[in-house]
Amino acid sequence: METAILARLRSVCETLTDPVDLICYGFDATHQTARPEAVVLPRSADEVAAVLRLANECGFCVTPRGSGTGLAGGAVAVQGGVVMSLACLNRILEIDRRNLLAVVEPGVITADLHRAAEEVGLFYPPDPASARASTLGGNLATNAGGPRCFKYGVTRDYVLGLEVVLPTGDVLHTGGRTVKNVSGYDLTRLIVGSEGTLGVITKATLRLVPRPEAHRTLLAVFDQLDDAGRAVEAIVAAGVVPCSLELMDQACLQVVEAYLGLGLPVGAEAVLLVEVDGYREAVARQAEESALLCRSSGASSVQVASSPEEEAELWRARKAISPALARIKPVKIGEDVAVPPSLVPEFLRRFRYLRERHGLSAVVFGHAGDGNLHPNVVVDPRDPAEMARVQAWLADLARLALDLGGTLSGEHGIGNMKGPYLEWEVGAVGMQTMRAVKRALDPRGVLNPRKLGL
Repeated sequence: METAILARLRSVCETLTDPVDLICYGFDATHQTARPEAVVLPRSADEVAAVLRLANECGFCVTPRGSGTGLAGGAVAVQGGVVMSLACLNRILEIDRRNLLAVVEPGVITADLHRAAEEVGLFYPPDPASARASTLGGNLATNAGGPRCFKYGVTRDYVLGLEVVLPTGDVLHTGGRTVKNVSGYDLTRLIVGSEGTLGVITKATLRLVPRPEAHRTLLAVFDQLDDAGRAVEAIVAAGVVPCSLELMDQACLQVVEAYLGLGLPVGAEAVLLVEVDGYREAVARQAEESALLCRSSGASSVQVASSPEEEAELWRARKAISPALARIKPVKIGEDVAVPPSLVPEFLRRFRYLRERHGLSAVVFGHAGDGNLHPNVVVDPRDPAEMARVQAWLADLARLALDLGGTLSGEHGIGNMKGPYLEWEVGAVGMQTMRAVKRALDPRGVLNPRKLGL
């Protein structure tokens, strides 16, 4: 990048050009890497707008970034230019208990909003696995989900309004502070999930709900993976709505047990982790009914936590999957597809076939209640033959999800990694429409290029 442009960037906001800093901002939680030419750290919407106006004038690209926890390559500057870190816009501006809302900046860590809301008896349901590290801006950009989605929905269901700097540097305000708002196009939902390709979110008004009175967790063990899938189907069909319904297959259990030594049932083909919440009386009934449905579907045992400590211990294995997998090979590729919940058993059967066909170290876990599953594979990127098998596996996995009436991504987004497959899902007209929207808002193509297959 030219010295004159860097000087103008420095006059606008804090700018990093040290090679070590550039390396640190050159990757996310995938194996994708691309070193930017500079990193900017704006502290206001005005500074964000000034950087984007300069990008349009000088022709460099800008890649927005939260904490870099994304799993689709969405925050990697694949076309060079500038990475824009929103980490310094990190204030919780307001929590309004009367109107059940919070106003936040994009750099707020998700778990910090959870704590702040719960301190006043409220609850922010979206709960991505990376909540202790991911930012709300990143969650909004990818429409993140997490274990609670089956009952509570995803991030977009809690967004009332946004302040967004468009790629041209103009500032857009969408929505407001009301639950109902049907004035004009729903620009809020257009921005949420657009993965930083249509604008940079600088402020968000988020909906909160009353904190549940009680919750209870149970662990069901299945000797057959298909039985676990049938249990998911039975729970959904019975009208029980757990806030979390998580699945781990045998490979997950084995790697976590080798990592932590928790005494997990490694001989079982799968376990389900079920959490119910709400009023105390309803929680007790839902936990009992979930246990009965698991047993009738073939569970060999069902353990119901009797204390917060036991609950934390049951969740410990689920939260340890990613670090446990990282010990096997240098790189973990965390995939994310979703299918109709009734087809989870069929997906699991076909997943096992693909794992064997491609000869990969793959596991599957995820949010089985809403059909959002996470096939993960561990690889050595220095082995070209293995990486070729991985690419073939990724394509087959995408086709499998779509063949079952599902989607390429339930919560991670498309980013750079799934761009080649997006047209399989949305079709040629869908891609043309998305490109038309992109051209209208970003005529010079400066904001997060080559993402979403655009």
